Amino acid sequence: MNATVRPVRGAVPVALPLAAWTDERLLLEYQSRRDQRVFEELVKRYENELYGYLRHYLGSAEMAEDVFQQAFLQVHLKCDQFEPGRKVRPWVYAIATNQAIDYQRRNQRHRVGSLDRLGRPSGRQELPAGADWIGHAADGPAEGAESAERREVLRRAVDELPEQSKQIVTMVYFQGLKCREAAEALLIPVGTVKSRLHTAMQRLTEALAHAATH
Repeated sequence: MNATVRPVRGAVPVALPLAAWTDERLLLEYQSRRDQRVFEELVKRYENELYGYLRHYLGSAEMAEDVFQQAFLQVHLKCDQFEPGRKVRPWVYAIATNQAIDYQRRNQRHRVGSLDRLGRPSGRQELPAGADWIGHAADGPAEGAESAERREVLRRAVDELPEQSKQIVTMVYFQGLKCREAAEALLIPVGTVKSRLHTAMQRLTEALAHAATH
């Protein structure tokens, strides 16, 4: 996808290669100078990851595109609210999640967590018992009827999770965020993230097990 969000203020030359900067330095630099190249580097770093999260969460490529643009417009508008010492990644995810929720409310949509493309979780996060079984259940030829049926069962099971559980599963399991990053993005304790993730994985495992015996 192509990022089309553009800030409106003039650019100031930046001496060091932007690719070597941390996300935090990029955002703080943009906060102080409104350099368009800095903003574009930040968008480039997050466009695939954040779009993928929104695609899973909203279940629509078109909706994800719209919300992505709105999310980075908010990053531009709210950059002065970012404080030194914070991490950019959960801050951006919090903005994107809030924009997705607002979008759903405006459009009276409630389809969340579409899982058309199942993948194994990132190695960065150890998941509760059940996650590995779910990932294994999706292995095998994509064209196989049994695999397709499991994906559909899992999609429906995620759709039936409570709203914040859907958010946590999408962030941690599909996007590879750490529990503390998801907690910061959702403004809840880390223990709550772990508890909801564990309960969600149990429900998804039970749904797949039930489908396998019927």
